[in-house]
Amino acid sequence: MTDYREHRFRSADGGLELFARDYPGANGSSPTLLLMHALTRNSADFEPMIDWLAGTYRLVVPDVRGRGLSGRDPEPMNYRPDVYAADMFALMDDLGIKSAGLIGTSMGGLIAMAMTAIAEGGEFGQRIGPVVLNDVGAHIEPDALERIGSYVGKSKGFAGWDEAAATVRRINGPVFPDFTDKDWMDFARRTCQETGDGVAYAYDPAIAVPFAGESEKVDLWPIWQAMGTRPVLVVRGEMSDLLSAETVAEMGRCHEGPFAHVDVPQRGHTPLLDEPAARAAIETFLKEHYPA
Repeated sequence: MTDYREHRFRSADGGLELFARDYPGANGSSPTLLLMHALTRNSADFEPMIDWLAGTYRLVVPDVRGRGLSGRDPEPMNYRPDVYAADMFALMDDLGIKSAGLIGTSMGGLIAMAMTAIAEGGEFGQRIGPVVLNDVGAHIEPDALERIGSYVGKSKGFAGWDEAAATVRRINGPVFPDFTDKDWMDFARRTCQETGDGVAYAYDPAIAVPFAGESEKVDLWPIWQAMGTRPVLVVRGEMSDLLSAETVAEMGRCHEGPFAHVDVPQRGHTPLLDEPAARAAIETFLKEHYPA
């Protein structure tokens, strides 16, 4: 696994200390990619794809507030994409990053969409480069939100790693039908952490609070349309219940800039992005729109 530098910074509102992994590029001029994880995950979510991107690009991989090593917010309603987006611009400022390409998985993709819309609006100018959205887009299927809401924030923890691995397998089995026992243990170790009482998910259970409100009913199409001419690649699990093929097609039809998509075989919501189809599509997209 490629080494990284630990970086701690203040949230945009100043109230929390947040954490990010900073993987150096080949040299000081390597372009930067900002990688943003899914709702219940953290910076470890991208470990499977780090080694083939690191070196070519500088990779900055945060734990968004309430996850991993980042501080937990005493106000649960701050767990929402626009707040996370402001934190990501604060991270870029703190590291002196003038511009970055974005890769966002699920919730991380919503953050990427929000950041791009803000940048297109003029406040942050040309700070955002090409965008890769991993299994998320301008419309989220309600049944998938209901499925995710059925387990987010409800775990009381696990007696040990075997129980944690068995639980993530039960929840995510349809997403990764070809996973081995080792794959499930690796997945558990990326999404959970040891505590004094055993093992628990590496997130604040309060991230579930906005899920129970109105946030899932937000119309994302205006945000998508505000992304302007930014090059976008959509990676979709071919079995995804969250992002439909019809939504991807409509996104491509109404996007003003370069648009590409790929369906990843034998994956639901969400691919890990180390799959051959995902890797090939990302490499081709970055080579064309964000060459190192």
